[in-house]
Amino acid sequence: MGSHSNAEKDESATETDATTRRGSLSVTESNTDCDGDHLPPPPPPPSADVSQFEEGEKVLANHKGCFYEAKVLEIAFKDNEWNYYVHYIGWNKSWDEWIGHGCVLKHTEENIEEQGIKQGVKSAMAWRVSKVKPRCPSVARGRKRKQDSVDTLVSPMEENLVATDNLLTFNIPSALKKQLIDDCQFVTQMQKLVELPRSPNVDDILKKYTDSKMKKDGRVSNSVEEILKGLRCYFDNALPVMLLYNNERKQYEENISGDVSPSTVYGAEHLLRLFVKLPELLIRVKMAEETLKELQDEFVDILRFLKNNQSSLFVSTYKAVEEMEELVSK
Repeated sequence: MGSHSNAEKDESATETDATTRRGSLSVTESNTDCDGDHLPPPPPPPSADVSQFEEGEKVLANHKGCFYEAKVLEIAFKDNEWNYYVHYIGWNKSWDEWIGHGCVLKHTEENIEEQGIKQGVKSAMAWRVSKVKPRCPSVARGRKRKQDSVDTLVSPMEENLVATDNLLTFNIPSALKKQLIDDCQFVTQMQKLVELPRSPNVDDILKKYTDSKMKKDGRVSNSVEEILKGLRCYFDNALPVMLLYNNERKQYEENISGDVSPSTVYGAEHLLRLFVKLPELLIRVKMAEETLKELQDEFVDILRFLKNNQSSLFVSTYKAVEEMEELVSK
């Protein structure tokens, strides 16, 4: 009888510990729910295959289409597959999350090379920089802003990520500066919005830019392709947390859901806003001087492309919020 009571006590203690360790352990809600109180996944049945990854192992983890270096903190078997609680190396632990087996790769030279996670443009642009993750939707929507501006809500990097000594600098053409000023006045003062979805969208614009490079140079280098891929990934992650004015958030929620990427809905107006933010964001990214120079030159070229095609890429009229709401209700 005494041993049975001790067993029950040990079991109770185990359950209590499991519910308080890391908050939500729900795999299906890993990217959107920070404060769940689910119990941990049950242990695997005896017939289950042995996990290919171990606790403490360094891996490559997929988050929204991009692979990042990560460390496996915990392993569990759920929904007939192994799941892993990972920490993204170089980022605050608030971004730790559960991901499925299909989102994890071995940390090998072959996989690193295949995914482009290496020193150079891919590392600096598409890996480090694109890890600007949106906060949970409830936090992003509920945050009271001190001023109606395109403010930065980027999660801070960990202390050990050393800032680069090289500051990314490039001049935005005067015609595009005026575009930014007009854009701000339309949205914040006149309460007008860009009608969504945009055509051309950001994906279309980057494709047009690639085509123009191909026509001009006869080829598009791998580094340029990586920069554009990183820029797109960066845009998708950054838009909801730093590229929207207050009165654009409702429109965002109405147009972006599920697997819909912002780059397929928004256009040149919001892409241009990203270029305003790039210098202050990239200052905390470690990269070689030649990589910084290559990024800078490519950004200048993209801005030149936006300016030269301004009439066809940017909208000429914004619509009143009331008019937009009427269109949505129809």
